[in-house]
Amino acid sequence: MFGVVYSFGEFFGPMADEFGSSRSATALFFAITTFAYFGAGVVTGPIGDRVGPRPLVVVGGSAMVVGLLLTAEVESIELGYVTYGVGVGLGVACCYVPMVAAVGGWFERQRTLALGLAVSGIGTGTLVVVPIVERLIASHGWRDTYRILAVVTLVLLALAALGAARPPVPAAAALPVRDTIAGRSDFWRLYASVLFISVALFTPFVFLADYVATTGTDGSAAILLGLIGMASIAGRLGLGAIAARLDVLGLYRLSLSVLAASFVLWIIAGTHYWLLVGFALVLGVSYGGFIALAPAVVADRFGTAGMGGVLGTLYTAAGLAGLVGPPLMGRLIDGSGYAAAQWGALASGCAGAALLIGLRPVAGASVVQPDP
Repeated sequence: MFGVVYSFGEFFGPMADEFGSSRSATALFFAITTFAYFGAGVVTGPIGDRVGPRPLVVVGGSAMVVGLLLTAEVESIELGYVTYGVGVGLGVACCYVPMVAAVGGWFERQRTLALGLAVSGIGTGTLVVVPIVERLIASHGWRDTYRILAVVTLVLLALAALGAARPPVPAAAALPVRDTIAGRSDFWRLYASVLFISVALFTPFVFLADYVATTGTDGSAAILLGLIGMASIAGRLGLGAIAARLDVLGLYRLSLSVLAASFVLWIIAGTHYWLLVGFALVLGVSYGGFIALAPAVVADRFGTAGMGGVLGTLYTAAGLAGLVGPPLMGRLIDGSGYAAAQWGALASGCAGAALLIGLRPVAGASVVQPDP
């Protein structure tokens, strides 16, 4: 699923050329989709807590396949907003938060490692799918590429549904989300932090391929996006394993700080491809830590009963970031060039990291002894 979502940067140029749209208008494809799948998580998360993830994976997989097939037929970018945004967005919303919450419910010991392994699929999808999509678009065009992705999605999500077992956490043990987060200022600090850091994170996923093409940089954008995916796998697995023995919140704070600082490399890179490679690697590792550790922080602070609802609510912040961030950055690029967007992403990332300063770990949480 995320291989499809994060390969959008490869579709960006061909779709903008065919429809004659600006960067800001084309970026709305990604923006609406991101808002849909993170925003709807506040609904699908609690449903997953009650019925388990399997029915949602079936619904989500069906929506995503239909959305991709319809997007391949659209004759206007506005219609594409609906077919891709709703179809792919609903698909991810039905699968991502419920599946992550299910993993959190299955594990007590080594929970952070298990979550890191589970969400490493996001990085693996980016690493594998983006280069394939680049070649498919070059040889078959963007419309047939969406049709091919629809077939692959149908097969893989059908297999995923077979393995989507409900965790042994009684639904009755879960409080309503509003009761769980009521009066919790730490939740809203986490929420604001995710909002700002996600604005920064989505910028290269949408615009890095266009940046390489428009600046005349000698190198492949697909390789850079693949490196982000590869490095994020290392971040998810490595930091997930380390966090099982150390302070989860401290590592989460460090991940966000490094993610924000990585944009300095993009700013100074210019057309130097090797510096862009460094940016992709640093961003990827820290992004992996962000994705792997956020569910662990939620589990530590709010418990695993009803985790899908709390996590889904938290991820609406990323949905808002996806809705606002890419079009805003596209407008900055159209009006002032890439430097304005790069500095904007750096500032947003720094704000996200700064919001965690002073947030204290929950007493007795975070350090999990290994299995004997």
